[in-house]
Parts: sequence; C-alpha cells; structure tokens
Amino acid sequence: MAQFSLPKNSQYTEGKQWPKPANSNQVQEFRIYRWNPDDGANPRIDTYYVDRDDCGPMVLDALLWIKNKVDPTLTFRRSCREGICGSCAMNIMGQNTLACTLGIEDCKSDSIKIYPLPHMPVLKDLVPDLTSFFAQHASIEPWLQTETPEPETEWRQTPEERSKLDGLYECILCACCTTSCPSYWWNGDRFLGPAALLQAYRWLIDSRDENTGDRLNNLHDPFRLYRCHTIMNCANTCPKGLNPAKAIAEVKKMMIARAV
Repeated sequence: MAQFSLPKNSQYTEGKQWPKPANSNQVQEFRIYRWNPDDGANPRIDTYYVDRDDCGPMVLDALLWIKNKVDPTLTFRRSCREGICGSCAMNIMGQNTLACTLGIEDCKSDSIKIYPLPHMPVLKDLVPDLTSFFAQHASIEPWLQTETPEPETEWRQTPEERSKLDGLYECILCACCTTSCPSYWWNGDRFLGPAALLQAYRWLIDSRDENTGDRLNNLHDPFRLYRCHTIMNCANTCPKGLNPAKAIAEVKKMMIARAV
C-alpha cells in the first residue's frame, strides 16, 4: 500500500488566542494563519478579536487594526486599498480574493478564517512567494511588439479594435485565479496558469501588435497552454470579474486556425 507523508512544517497547530478588546459592544473573531520561517516551528492558527466599532468595514481594515493595536508581528502585503494593485490577495473563508474589497459583513461568519494564497511557497504568515508567478508572466513577453517603423504620434486603434481588449487589460496580477487552478497546482512548473495566459491573449488580439506568430509559437507546448481543462475556478474567484478560461479557449482556437 502506498504511504504518503506531508512535507515538513505543513501541519498547522492551534496558536495563541489574543484577548478580546475591553468595553466593546461588537466583536468579530478572526482566525489567521501564522508561520515564521526563522523559528523552525510548524504553522499555527492565531485567534484575534476585532472591535468593529473601532475598525473600518473591510477585511483589510481588520488586519491593519490587528497589526496596529494587537500584534505588530502579523505580516501581510497591502498597498492601494482600492482593488487595483492586487497586493492583498489571500484566501478568506475558502475563497481567493482581495482583502481590501471584501467586506467583513460579506463573510457572514462568527469566525473569519484567513490563509495565504494556496499552493504557493509561504515567505511568512500571509505572504506567498510569487517569484515563479511573475516569471511566468514575463515569459509571455507582455509588451507591444512591432516591425513597422514607429509612428510620429501613437499606434492607432479603432474603437472596435480597442473594445476587444475589454475583460483582459483589467487583470491586476493578484494571482487569485492561478492559485485556485488545480491544473496549476499539479503542473505549476510548466503550465503558465490562468493569469499569464489571459495576459498572453490580451497581446495576441491587440491590433497594434505584429508578432502573433512568435507569440503562438511560444505557447505551443503540451504543458504551457494545454493543461487547462476549463474547470472555471479562475473565473469564479477573480475579484475583477474576468474570465481567464474563456481567454485560454480563444488562444486554443487561434492555434487550431493557424494549423488549418
């Protein structure tokens, strides 16, 4: 019989339960994943209590409240607080999303559970290592590539040509879709994942780009493109409402059209 063992430091334990805020009439419990690579201990789940009367409405507000008033060692990424930068992507109540755009009330739970994005190495607490994710994005060469001489003003597009980029250019590279994809979990070293492939399609259909052939050649691989099985986790979890699975299907259609 096959036997499997979990990797070192993968099994979490019950952590510290911090005291409830005094004289608070509305308290929300948060259970948050904690791991410090420097202490050699297993991950733990710490329990915090947030005074809702002294805290903003979003989950990120609660994390900032905890860091500023309870536990300054809590580590997470954040920047714009407007759903634009993608820095605060994490797994909240089992769903990959942005902490800055998810309301505490929307969680509808007595205990809100927060973990780092799944199936990525963790640097510390809620901070995943996105080195591979951004390297895969860079591999699709996400910039305009042309052969004709550069115009004196700008590369022109008709409104119809520009509209083809809607639903693609809005991607903020938060990695919510990619880290929710089972195909990426098992083949993350070779499959580019939903975010990178959505970005690849964005440049493939840009009327100003003149390197379609090389771009398709770059994707023509059993793993880089074709590990997508249209599970649709990517579309279900995208905080910007985009559909990477549809973009990947369109790239596959372009591959077929080129081969005919």
